[in-house]
Amino acid sequence: MQVSVETTQGLERRATIVVPAEAIEKEVTRLLKEEYRNRRINGFRKGKVPPNVLQKLFGKEAHARAASNMMYTKYYEAVMQEKLNPVGNPAIEPKVNEAGKDLEFVATFEVYPEVKVGALDKITIEKPTVEVTEKDVDNMLETLRQQHAGWKEVKKKSKKKDRITIDFVGSIDGKEFDGGKASDFALELGENRMIPGFEDQIIGMKTGEEKTIEVTFPEDYHAENLKGKAASFVITAKKVEERELPEINDEFVALFGVKEGGIEALKAEVRKNMERELKTTVRSKVKEQVLKGLVEANEVDTPKAMVDQEIDNLRRQAMQRFGGQQANLPELPANLFEEQAKERVKVGLLLGEVIRSNEMKVDSAKVDEIIETNASAYEDPAEVVAYYKGNEELMQQVRNVALEDQAIEFVLSQAKVKAKKATFDELMNPKQK
Repeated sequence: MQVSVETTQGLERRATIVVPAEAIEKEVTRLLKEEYRNRRINGFRKGKVPPNVLQKLFGKEAHARAASNMMYTKYYEAVMQEKLNPVGNPAIEPKVNEAGKDLEFVATFEVYPEVKVGALDKITIEKPTVEVTEKDVDNMLETLRQQHAGWKEVKKKSKKKDRITIDFVGSIDGKEFDGGKASDFALELGENRMIPGFEDQIIGMKTGEEKTIEVTFPEDYHAENLKGKAASFVITAKKVEERELPEINDEFVALFGVKEGGIEALKAEVRKNMERELKTTVRSKVKEQVLKGLVEANEVDTPKAMVDQEIDNLRRQAMQRFGGQQANLPELPANLFEEQAKERVKVGLLLGEVIRSNEMKVDSAKVDEIIETNASAYEDPAEVVAYYKGNEELMQQVRNVALEDQAIEFVLSQAKVKAKKATFDELMNPKQK
């Protein structure tokens, strides 16, 4: 077998491979003998068809199959012979494929890039240092009260954070328009669900009051026919309610499955959950910085085959998030995901090299830690741990995560880490700041 390899561009390689005619004929003979001789042919007993008859009847078909088999078999032999590390499947194009002649074909493929990881000490990480304070726990209890609040009807003017039930009829230039009318519409004031100016003019209305308000639809409003249009709405207030918070007592505590210990037991459980969430968030933010720093500090080429595969993964995940059947949704364009896909491929290649060059093996203690952390969020952690341990596919996923975490921890150990103080609320609710 003759092999010549040339670099076309970047990571792409073009291998020209020549297979001797004798090898092809040998494969043809094998196919005729093993797979065609038992074909039913008039005038011959099954399995007793002479070779020359088989050749006459099936020779061309057998040659086509032999050539196809040989092209893929010899391609893989060629890349091993040339010590190449291909990515994905090759594009194979026959050049000479005739009976009695050497088989010549071209295989075009990509190779894995040469990955070198260095300059880890140039990476700077800001690691949040946060403690869950008593005030944080009290704030979380207040949030829980808000989440379990009821509504009580009141006979006074509505204000922000109240819920008002209204009927409204909208018109533009004196004419009603589609979508501008509703009955028994419940609106929590201050949530800004409506177009600008709508809620502000409702605040202060009382049950039974009727009022006409003037608003202008935004230029970027989703309905083309309403963009930038001035409109009038006749509002009728039918009910005003204010939020009624539950008292923190044994009944409230029982809502969260705390059967003994009262409010102090609930606060301990709340603190435990907050600390678990905090640990996960800190780890996530540090990991994000590590991966970003790793990519910025190290140049690496991205094989198109790997990027394309990652684009497919991201597209499929996006389609699932939209919640529809893929058949009912248009395929999202690849360019929406290309940059993110390239970034993921770079991260995978770099972390893979960190693992390979440092001969890392999966730490079983790290695997157990991940499982126990995940299980701690459930009512019966022991049952969840047992489920993990009994599911080999799930266990392999956890091992992969553990090995990735080990690689990230190694990079972190080489990087410059600066502690940055923050409050629980600043870290967990950054958009509110």
